[in-house]
Amino acid sequence: MKIIVTGGAGFIGGNFVHYMLDRHPEDEIICVDCLTYAGNMETLASVMDNPKFQFEKLDITDREGTYGLFEREHPDIVVNFAAESHVDRSIENPEIFLKTNILGTQVLLDACRKYGIKRYHQVSTDEVYGDLPLDRPDLFFTEETPIHTSSPYSASKASADLLVQAYGRTYKLPISISRCSNNYGPYHFPEKLIPLMIANALNDKPLPVYGEGINVRDWLYVEDHCAAIDLIIRNGKEGEVYNVGGHNEMRNIDIVKLIVKHLGKSEDLITFVTDRAGHDMRYAIDPTKIHHDLGWLPQTKFEDGIQKTIDWYLNNREWWENIISGEYQQYYEKMYGNR
Repeated sequence: MKIIVTGGAGFIGGNFVHYMLDRHPEDEIICVDCLTYAGNMETLASVMDNPKFQFEKLDITDREGTYGLFEREHPDIVVNFAAESHVDRSIENPEIFLKTNILGTQVLLDACRKYGIKRYHQVSTDEVYGDLPLDRPDLFFTEETPIHTSSPYSASKASADLLVQAYGRTYKLPISISRCSNNYGPYHFPEKLIPLMIANALNDKPLPVYGEGINVRDWLYVEDHCAAIDLIIRNGKEGEVYNVGGHNEMRNIDIVKLIVKHLGKSEDLITFVTDRAGHDMRYAIDPTKIHHDLGWLPQTKFEDGIQKTIDWYLNNREWWENIISGEYQQYYEKMYGNR
C-alpha cells in the first residue's frame, strides 16, 4: 500500500513512520510535514535513504499543494497526525489551532474525495471528552461519552472529528477515528511533561509542576499507539471511533518523582507553579472496543516504558539539546539545501 502520513516529523507521527517502515517494508510511506516548531527532520534522519520513504514539506492547509501531491501519488490510505497539539499554546493563540486542526483536516478530506481513498484515518485525542472527577475512579471515557471540550486545542480536535464523521456520512468517505490517551516515548518534543522533566533534571534545572500536581493522566507508550493505528487502518470497521488507552493512570507529581528517582536527582528540583487555566483533572480511557473488535491491548507497562523513555533521552542527548538550542530548525536546510 501507499500511505500518506501527515505530521510525520512530529512525535507520534514520526514514531508511526518508523513503526510502519519496520513492520511493513512492502508499503510505501509518504511523510508530509510543514515543519513548524514541533516538526523535526532529525527524527526521520535514519529513514531518509529508505527507498520506501519520501518526505514532502507541505502545509495541509495548502489546498493546491495537497491536491498536487494526491494527483502525483494516488495514495491508498491517509493517516492524519498533523495538528497543533499543545494546550498552553492554544490558550495563548487559538487561531492557528483552528486553522491547522480544522481547515487542514477539511483540505485532506476534500483531496480524499477528489482522488479516491481506501481509508482516511483521523488521529484524535481523549481530550475531546473533557475530564473526569478525581473522586470517581470508576468512570472512564468510552466511544459513547459526549464531547465536552475544555481548551481551544481540544475544541479544534473535536471539531475535526465531527467534520470527518460528516464526510463519512454525507459523502460516504471511508473514514475511521482513534482517540488516544497521553503518549510518551522517544522523539517527544521537550515542552511536554515527561521529556521536559527528563531534560531539566539532567541539567539540574527546576521541574515546574502545575498546581499541586494531582491531575491524573492515562499514559500510553507511543509504540503501542502505533500498533493500534496500524490495526485500525487495516482491519478496523469503516466509520468507527476507537479509544486507545494505556491502562496506566498516574498523577503528574508521581510521574515527576519517578523520573527524579530514576535519574538520581533531588526532589528539591520540583517547583510548583500557577495552574493552567481550565486544567482538566483526570483522563481515563476504556479501550474495550478496540480490544474486542481488533484484539489490541497495550503491551508496555508504565514502569518499563518510562525506563525505556529515560534511556532513550540519555542516549540521544543531541536530539533534544538541538531542540532546546533551536538548531534543529536548520536541519531541513542542511538536508535539502543543496538538492
